[in-house]
Amino acid sequence: MVLKVFFPSCCSSAESGILIGRWISEQNSAVILAVVHFPFIPAQVKQYLSEVQRVTKVSVSVLGSWSNSKQEKEESLSEFLEDLGTIFSHEPWIQISKEGDSNFWSCSTLQKHSNNPKEEEIILVYYDQRKVMLSHLHPPLDTAVSTDHQADDASKLAAIFDTVAKSKILFMTDRYDDGPIKLTHWQSDGVEASIIVELMKQASVPACMLLTFLLSLISGICRSRVLKFWPLSFLWSKLSTCEQLGHRLQHLQVISSDKKAQNQTQLMRKANIFVSLLVDVALGILLMSWLYRKNRIGHLADTLIPVADHVAEELQDLLQWLMGAPAGLKMNRALDQVLGRFFLYHIHLWISYIHLMSPFIEMILWYVGLSACLGLTVALCILSDIIALLTFHIYCFYVYGARLYCLKIYGLSSLWRLFRGKKWNVLRQRVDSCSYDLDQLFIGTLLFTILLFLLPTTALYYLVFTLLRLLVVIVQGLIHLLVDLIDSLPLYSIILRLCRSYRLAAGVKFRVLEQQDGKPLRLLMQINPLSYGSVVQTYRLPTYSCYPKDTWTSLCKKLFLGELIYPWKHKGEKQD
Repeated sequence: MVLKVFFPSCCSSAESGILIGRWISEQNSAVILAVVHFPFIPAQVKQYLSEVQRVTKVSVSVLGSWSNSKQEKEESLSEFLEDLGTIFSHEPWIQISKEGDSNFWSCSTLQKHSNNPKEEEIILVYYDQRKVMLSHLHPPLDTAVSTDHQADDASKLAAIFDTVAKSKILFMTDRYDDGPIKLTHWQSDGVEASIIVELMKQASVPACMLLTFLLSLISGICRSRVLKFWPLSFLWSKLSTCEQLGHRLQHLQVISSDKKAQNQTQLMRKANIFVSLLVDVALGILLMSWLYRKNRIGHLADTLIPVADHVAEELQDLLQWLMGAPAGLKMNRALDQVLGRFFLYHIHLWISYIHLMSPFIEMILWYVGLSACLGLTVALCILSDIIALLTFHIYCFYVYGARLYCLKIYGLSSLWRLFRGKKWNVLRQRVDSCSYDLDQLFIGTLLFTILLFLLPTTALYYLVFTLLRLLVVIVQGLIHLLVDLIDSLPLYSIILRLCRSYRLAAGVKFRVLEQQDGKPLRLLMQINPLSYGSVVQTYRLPTYSCYPKDTWTSLCKKLFLGELIYPWKHKGEKQD
């Protein structure tokens, strides 16, 4: 049977002593965690290991002995190390010895309490203790493709990673401590610490308390009954700026919470949200500084009115073209003139409204630019809402045309059922047979003829304004795609994958080291990091999209039947 010994590479130069770690009987493996040096008292070692086991819930014990003789091996030390097996009584007792500066170690096992001791083949696996402790092993993402064998290997690796990660308290003792036990591990030369990190930890407590108080105050205002009345509740649910502010408010509540993260996933989520907020605010401040330099706000306000006038003129030319003979088509002149003048009157009202607001546009843009300090996503959402307000007349044209077209389509379909002796049963939601008299058939034929001959004129107006509306929706959709990208991108995880790839482990690989006859097989365990695509897929943050995810089939069906395409989502519709 093969015995696998996972030995930390940081202990290869440790002085002679005993090996402490965890024995995994299911895998016939030993995970070495540290080396206890001479001199020591066995009772104190047992008491220390019992305390570690109580805190970490890991069955840490003495697994064997370690001999590092830079000169010729002494017989007395060898006999003493063998006698330690009777004191700590672990089965099997692992003996690892290193002679001088040789890379080839001797490794053997003793089974004193076994009736039929068998010589086991030993594989010595070196691992970087620091990287294994700080890394987080991720299960396979594609569970449907992964086999039972791969799942079993993943569970074996998880047991090794969990053993090292849960033994963190064991690595908090360094050689400068005055305790009775001296250990060698990855932090034995001194516990890693940073003055800046410690100061930030101390300052984060009052900052989080203050932020929590402010957020609770803002949340109370948002939940007040004043905002639940019709005009304010309608605006809050429809404007993407309000949705984005509510989304960021939830993010602030998550990172300012005093509850400790229960697992690695929650910790990474908090870190990703915090970095996303920092990057968002930094980009917003850069945008704000760019806007307020060289009077760009004034130039933008001066450009906005001519652009609105130009769009209105183009719409007027388009309506004049539709009121004639567009593309040589023969239209119903009476209906064509009524629809054309109706829409021209709306454009006239819109131009008057824009010129009435022109003295205040620069001031409005100046105050809107200040909102960029809340983040680039808030500024982009405000831009989307401004586009929606500036193209409100196009939306009105689209609604009028769609409602008129939809009325005629449903009227024609109902009259077509009348010709076939059918009718729509509203209660049972199905088509039933029905008998009609002569007067009903005559009126139905008359109405069907009128609607059929008026349909091309209505359909042309509907088609033109639907294309204009889709153009506006596409522009707003691109803006919201950028907002969703900033909101959902796990920036902290990507930076961690770039700088410290071992922190996000997908698995391990083993490299065979130089071998020598009569010596155990030596392997070097290296961590395979997650791919960037897997990092984004695993740690992607949930977003609140302002557009429903319609399929192409349902979208084409809505366009053909004249159903309205709303750019807003229903409240509470969360998309991951």
